[in-house]
Amino acid sequence: MPFQIIRNDITKVKADIIVNTANPNVTVGGGVDSAIYLAAGKDKLLAERNKIGVLAPGNVAITPAFDLDAKYIIHASGPWWNGGKEGETELLKACYDKSLQLAAEYKCNSIAFPLLATGAYKFPQRLAMEIAVNAFTEFLEEHDMEIILVVFEEQSVKISGELGEEVKSFIDDDYVTETLSREYEYDSASQTVFSQSVCFDEETLDEVVSDESAPEKEAPGAAGPGRLTSVLRSAGLPAFKPFSAKGAPAAGSSGTLDDMLKSIYKESFEKHLQKLINKKGLRNSEVYAAANISKQYFSRIMKGTVNPSKKKVLALAVGLRLNLDETVDFLRIAGYALSPISQTDAVVRYFIEHKDYNVIKIDIVLFDYGLDPLSKD
Repeated sequence: MPFQIIRNDITKVKADIIVNTANPNVTVGGGVDSAIYLAAGKDKLLAERNKIGVLAPGNVAITPAFDLDAKYIIHASGPWWNGGKEGETELLKACYDKSLQLAAEYKCNSIAFPLLATGAYKFPQRLAMEIAVNAFTEFLEEHDMEIILVVFEEQSVKISGELGEEVKSFIDDDYVTETLSREYEYDSASQTVFSQSVCFDEETLDEVVSDESAPEKEAPGAAGPGRLTSVLRSAGLPAFKPFSAKGAPAAGSSGTLDDMLKSIYKESFEKHLQKLINKKGLRNSEVYAAANISKQYFSRIMKGTVNPSKKKVLALAVGLRLNLDETVDFLRIAGYALSPISQTDAVVRYFIEHKDYNVIKIDIVLFDYGLDPLSKD
């Protein structure tokens, strides 16, 4: 997955680059900064940091990682929060953008960040998270790199800030109770037909077609319709039209075997996906970056060589910026449905209904509440 969020000590994370929340001056600060200096070798790292000199807010610099399980350390000088009137948002965004660009210039495959500026610098959690998510998403549209957001093990603050509380209120008991009857009523009607839209293998299809090889008999006491006709009728699909011995449609029939098969088999998932991308006027890179799906895996989906899981289909629905009705249809084509009792589905619904289309942000909220991210199958 291009982005993942983990709970760990950042000094123990294996990545090409570890990002440090650097003090602007040549000194060792507290928190992440102190932990990184101690793990990398304080004297060696401080000597390199001294060569950089003062690092103004919004700027970054790179040094060797020394004793860390990484190649480099990027020192990012974040801004102090002063009410948002001194360009703090732009300065913090610059820290992420410049760090990611340096990682690309040094041809690195992975980079690990803490959530910058939210400790001693007092940046609001939600705003800091939004800035990080936007920077990661923009970068992943153009680059293949693993980005890891690391939350310290002892950190209890939810990094999604008040966004997480808004989502929580959306999926509380009242919401679940209110939607249970409505969702089950809807699903029972729609999925009955869907579950009966049977996929036949060649052997079964040959068997049931052979049962229909002669026209249905109308005489009293004659056998009823064959197996295929019964299945089609029960699924609300057109009945099978028999063929004459020469292969032409039998008298009174209006279809061919080809027509009958087309009525059974639906459009492939990958073709439907491509149509939606074209309809929405999106680039492929916009879709897989917003869906937090790697370019390689997305390519396999588009070629039809992999059947995506429900989580991946949900992620694609977000990346495609589908509304709720479109999402329900999209899931159905892939063989899935929204569950009224799934907290994960409820979180995704919140973001879709609020037109907030970014799986990285969704994964952060899921992480805050102990739920598996969409990027984890």
